[in-house]
Amino acid sequence: MVWLYFVICVILILFFGTKLSRYGDIIAEKTGLGGVWVGLLLLAIITSLPEIITGISAVAMVGGNKGADLALGTIFGSNMLNLFLLAILDTACKQGSLLSCAVARSDHVLSALLGMVLIAFAGVIIYLSADWPGAVGRLGVYGFILVIVYIVGSRYIFKRERQEPLLKAPRYEETNARKAYAGFAVSALAIIGAGTWLALIGDEISTTYGLGASFVGTLLLAITTSLPELVVALSALRLGSPDMAVADILGSNMFNIGIGVFFYDLFSGEGPIFSLVSKSNIFTAGVVVLMTLVVILGLVKRPKGKTFRWASWYSVLLAALYLGGAYVIFAAPWD
Repeated sequence: MVWLYFVICVILILFFGTKLSRYGDIIAEKTGLGGVWVGLLLLAIITSLPEIITGISAVAMVGGNKGADLALGTIFGSNMLNLFLLAILDTACKQGSLLSCAVARSDHVLSALLGMVLIAFAGVIIYLSADWPGAVGRLGVYGFILVIVYIVGSRYIFKRERQEPLLKAPRYEETNARKAYAGFAVSALAIIGAGTWLALIGDEISTTYGLGASFVGTLLLAITTSLPELVVALSALRLGSPDMAVADILGSNMFNIGIGVFFYDLFSGEGPIFSLVSKSNIFTAGVVVLMTLVVILGLVKRPKGKTFRWASWYSVLLAALYLGGAYVIFAAPWD
């Protein structure tokens, strides 16, 4: 029965993810905010909420070191997988290299840099938290720092987007703006609900096989909770909005770390989450940093075409880093 529920969730995410991207594209046109802002904030927050809710459930219901590893492993692993999704999107991009088709290059570089700084900071704090947990009551100082950096960085990117609007020919003149907002809200709620349910199903599957907490969080739960990002980004790409697709992925990575840790501390009854997790999460953070550097390099170099018939050179590197990192996480006796 659990696999039937899994299939139902996937179908719901496929349907409403497609709708969400279309309504997001309409909102970007109607408001003049641009696809980068819609992808970076609106779509990224919505598609990231299943990861955050899954982590909150882990720290509140499972608790202890296992709950902390499941929670942080989910968002770290999701960030790692999201960057691999850029490789998948690149193979699906018919116009050429995905990162070359994205017009708002400087905004994407800033988003990638911010996401890399956030997760690198988190990795360093995991290493240092054994000596100083950095707690204020039961909340962690580090969670507050991550939230502040996320908000300040997002605001700066938003202001740049407003100063340099991307001009596109109108495509949705016949669509009523109120209908677009309503459709976006309904699709968003459906994505959040189905994505959260999918994460719970993934947790049930993982428990059946008795897998370790770090592995389950970093790979299995991350894969299930990242399905909304994949569906929404692919739909945005089909709509001819590569900027919105890339911004959704990079924005999700920013939101996961910038906001997730604070809420995990808030719902944890055993102190700051960084003081509870295993050191194996440092490895995942390092892989995410390396993958982000590859993305930044791809944005800066902007290859004119795909190195291979089906993929750009950065996609091959991203796939190799993800698969290699996933194997090490699975094989290493960390749990």
